[in-house]
Amino acid sequence: MIKFILMVNRQGQTRLSRYYTPVELNRRATLEADVVRCCLSRKKDQCSFVEYKDYKLVYRQYAALYIVVGVTDSENELSVYELVHNFVEVLDKYFSRVSELDIMFNLDRVHVILDEMIQNGHIVETNKSRILAPLTALDKMADG
Repeated sequence: MIKFILMVNRQGQTRLSRYYTPVELNRRATLEADVVRCCLSRKKDQCSFVEYKDYKLVYRQYAALYIVVGVTDSENELSVYELVHNFVEVLDKYFSRVSELDIMFNLDRVHVILDEMIQNGHIVETNKSRILAPLTALDKMADG
């Protein structure tokens, strides 16, 4: 099961956070700081899977952004690794070459995409056109 998803830049600033299990607000800040420190300190030739406290961390770097997913021990790391890549491909398709600014200024749209892919910590959709269908409909209504 997916516990949380974080998107952070190289400076460690969180650009997106989504929790699928309840975590107290004061604990979130320390959790995010520790997770970011753990992933950013690793070298490029090291594995993208890290054991951290109660979680397995799966992360990928895209340009200046890191996407970190915290999962339970029973979750398949490779499927989560592919999910992260699929998420970025969907963002690229929607924003046509997504950037950190796209994420910052369209956070609501990024959350819609994430909600179409993951619900209650489980992967529910991977088809790019089905994931983008609600946003496409919203964009058509806004234009019309």
